[in-house]
Amino acid sequence: MTDQPQQRKQVGGGRRAIGDIAPKLAELTDDVLFDDVWNRGELAARDRSLITVAALVAGGDTDQLRFHLGHARDNGVSEAELIEAITHLAFYAGWPKAMTAIAVAKQAFAS
Repeated sequence: MTDQPQQRKQVGGGRRAIGDIAPKLAELTDDVLFDDVWNRGELAARDRSLITVAALVAGGDTDQLRFHLGHARDNGVSEAELIEAITHLAFYAGWPKAMTAIAVAKQAFAS
């Protein structure tokens, strides 16, 4: 365990979003991914958010990116930092993926 400051508990919304149609996937999302993995002390939630956004941009996963851009802001990542991360990823994940991600970010930040 590192000497990181106490951070807010990360909570998933799987049951709320998909619990009616995919209860097991919702359970795994809430109980394993968020309650366990996201709350491990070895990385701050802010760092996990940046890593997650980078992975979603690289994978072209725009639906999950919408959620995680907001989640990253809640975890202390600024819009400017997210835009810079997407710009940086253009050279590693591909220009089209970065252009798509920045369009998603523009919509997410406007709402």
